[in-house]
Amino acid sequence: MQTGDAKGFCNRIGSSIFTAMETVKIIECPRDAMQGIKDMIPTATKIQYLQSLLRCGFDTIDFGSFVSPKAIPQMIDTAQVLAGLDLSKTNSKLLAIVANLRGAQAACEHPEIDYLGYPFSISENFQMRNTHKTIAQSVELLQEILDLAFAKGKKVVVYISMGFGNPYGDPWNVDIVGEWTEKLSGMGVEILSLSDTVGTSDPESINYLFSNLIPRYKDIEFGAHLHTTPDKWHEKVDAAYKAGCRRFDGAIQGFGGCPMAKDILTGNMPTEKMVSYFNNIKANSNVNAMPFESSYNEATKIFRQYH
Repeated sequence: MQTGDAKGFCNRIGSSIFTAMETVKIIECPRDAMQGIKDMIPTATKIQYLQSLLRCGFDTIDFGSFVSPKAIPQMIDTAQVLAGLDLSKTNSKLLAIVANLRGAQAACEHPEIDYLGYPFSISENFQMRNTHKTIAQSVELLQEILDLAFAKGKKVVVYISMGFGNPYGDPWNVDIVGEWTEKLSGMGVEILSLSDTVGTSDPESINYLFSNLIPRYKDIEFGAHLHTTPDKWHEKVDAAYKAGCRRFDGAIQGFGGCPMAKDILTGNMPTEKMVSYFNNIKANSNVNAMPFESSYNEATKIFRQYH
């Protein structure tokens, strides 16, 4: 979407945003877009970009992570980035990813952070690759993080990695996802985002999972963290929304995604596509048109330079 397209997009949003019948939450994920970039993006550039996102009206911004700098060097300055943000004129909440108790403790030191995001894989292989823990160890760690977050007034967003299948040969089916949802619910998880880690989801699996899990677990807010190729985004968002999902992760222009994805075209769900979709069906995403255009253009400058 060029600048002219962005202006047309803004006009379409502005014309119908106040007639929306339902509200959806969009979680913008610049952390996911940035973390795989090898060249360090200057801290000041990150602050500037995040500041623009804070003006857009997103429900939540997944802005950084407190993880090992050896694992994710790009996120080494998360605390400095947070310190540089002006949060006085935004209603957007902040989410930081954590992978161990030390990271969770570091994130809890910052009152500005509302959510701790924890990647929980139902693939034993991917859990080891991602956090160097078995699933059993991950369950124990998650309970510690939940207890810490409760004590510190934070909420935990658990991402079920490989929620729609995996390429590692581990057992997977929708019933396994359901079993883990039951276990996580019993642990006190209140926000559960099903993650299409390597872009393997299709409308059938998306519809089946959300349409079955959402009515069964009324105390859990379910989200969709979908990765996609450029030609599949609509059918995935459409299936999730029609199955009852009202929480969607995305990244402007689809930057980022999982480095393990086999298809180089598989990236994050493009935020601008989702907002257009919700606008067309008269669902309110609360995204403000003019600030979003500015962020879109800012993303183009940053990510085209560093990708």
